[in-house]
Amino acid sequence: MSVFAGYSRYYDLLYRDKDYDGETQWVAGLLKKHAPAAGSLLEIGSGTGLHAAKLAGLGYSVTGVDMSQGMLDAAEERRSGLDSAIAGRLAFAKGDARSFRLEKKFDAVISLFHVMSYQTTNEDIAAAFASARAHLVEGGTFIFDCWYGPAVIRQWPSVTTKELSDDNTHVRRIAEPVIHAATNIVDVNYTVTVTDRQTAASEVLKETHNMRYLFTPEVELALCAAGMKLVESRGWLSAKEPDFNTWGACFIGQG
Repeated sequence: MSVFAGYSRYYDLLYRDKDYDGETQWVAGLLKKHAPAAGSLLEIGSGTGLHAAKLAGLGYSVTGVDMSQGMLDAAEERRSGLDSAIAGRLAFAKGDARSFRLEKKFDAVISLFHVMSYQTTNEDIAAAFASARAHLVEGGTFIFDCWYGPAVIRQWPSVTTKELSDDNTHVRRIAEPVIHAATNIVDVNYTVTVTDRQTAASEVLKETHNMRYLFTPEVELALCAAGMKLVESRGWLSAKEPDFNTWGACFIGQG
């Protein structure tokens, strides 16, 4: 599960067009609805820490956990450049979603950007949900998003190309998916070409990300097995329940 090992260095550039402000405000709205008194958050799979930093900017105390040292290094660099009050509400730790344990409980646990879809076996999902529950206060809230099965099957994964640049670097990423019907998994084969715009030197990185698409009944069953209940589901950044057009779904559980 060492995905993002190579191009964690270019992660923020690849997702520079992602609406982190809008996503943070949307997640904050879910927290206000389902955990209005929450002050402390745990983020599983915190990446380079941008969601965590923005949530800290809204007043939450956030601890981010990620298994990639490259992502954690980028998150710590981001933290060091923040206002001291916001930085003081941020902490990061290394850990696997399936097995980490901190000596602390939180008012809410969040896991964004399809981290739970990287849990490809039933055992992985059960372990990751158990990690979330182990860090929740009684009655705490668990918010996560994932690939949504009905939409994946209806729309079918396709080859995509993404290109982004800054003053120094150009990144071109080709994603070639292979779907496995028996396991509900899509192998996303990435070819990332990184070019130095000053010297024209290039580097090619190849990685495969195995993504599991999930269905509401199995999410409900897995939450129940971990000691939580499903209280709401909706499309990502949407007020509507997920449907055949909803590739990304968000689920809210409570312990």
